[in-house]
Amino acid sequence: MNGKRIAFGAKPAASTADAWVQQGNGAEMTVEATPQVAAPKADIYTARLTIDVTPELRGRIKVAAFKQGVTVAEMVRELLEARFPEDGADA
Repeated sequence: MNGKRIAFGAKPAASTADAWVQQGNGAEMTVEATPQVAAPKADIYTARLTIDVTPELRGRIKVAAFKQGVTVAEMVRELLEARFPEDGADA
């Protein structure tokens, strides 16, 4: 070691760092900014459903979701909502 010291900047305030993490899009934030945080998915979707599918089917599902511009989870939720509506009538 050559004895050089590397100076680091001041640690950001916890509230600023927390706000940046919650914002999640990597945009710059100032201390005065108040992030608009949507409800976490865990507050909306509280049950997890796990199914086994073949790798080929998984690939087809992922491609279909990508082409529709949605996540696999969003697409599957829409399919399940259509098949099992709240009124109990089978589609």
